[in-house]
Amino acid sequence: MAEETKVLSQEISPETEIPVKAAPKKKKSRRAVTQGLVHVLATFNNTIITVTDTSGNVLTTASAGSAGFRGSKKGTAYAAQVAAEKAISTAKQNYGLEKVDVSVRGVGMGREAAIRTLINQKVQVDSIKDITGIAHGGTRPRKAKRN
Repeated sequence: MAEETKVLSQEISPETEIPVKAAPKKKKSRRAVTQGLVHVLATFNNTIITVTDTSGNVLTTASAGSAGFRGSKKGTAYAAQVAAEKAISTAKQNYGLEKVDVSVRGVGMGREAAIRTLINQKVQVDSIKDITGIAHGGTRPRKAKRN
């Protein structure tokens, strides 16, 4: 009788671990973004391409530096072309991007190269805007020195 109570207490004791099955993982669904914006920042030293959806949430980015170019080669038109290819191919692959509006800022050599690359990548370019800042006389100068 005493042996039976020991056996029963061992079966119910909190020390015995019951295997718990993990909840099945939900497959992360990629959202389909067919229309978006491409922001091109073309400076003398680098070109940065950012692909966003219509509300401005970033989908992918690429730059001449991230494409493997270093130093003065980052400012070239070819580097901008490679960066644009990288950004657009990633956006098309992951999100199904088809139509884009392009906004270009800056005066670097990569401006036209990036736009040409977008058109060659079979992405429909709806509009191209130049949003480069315009100089307006600058800020107020410092006061003159008196000796």
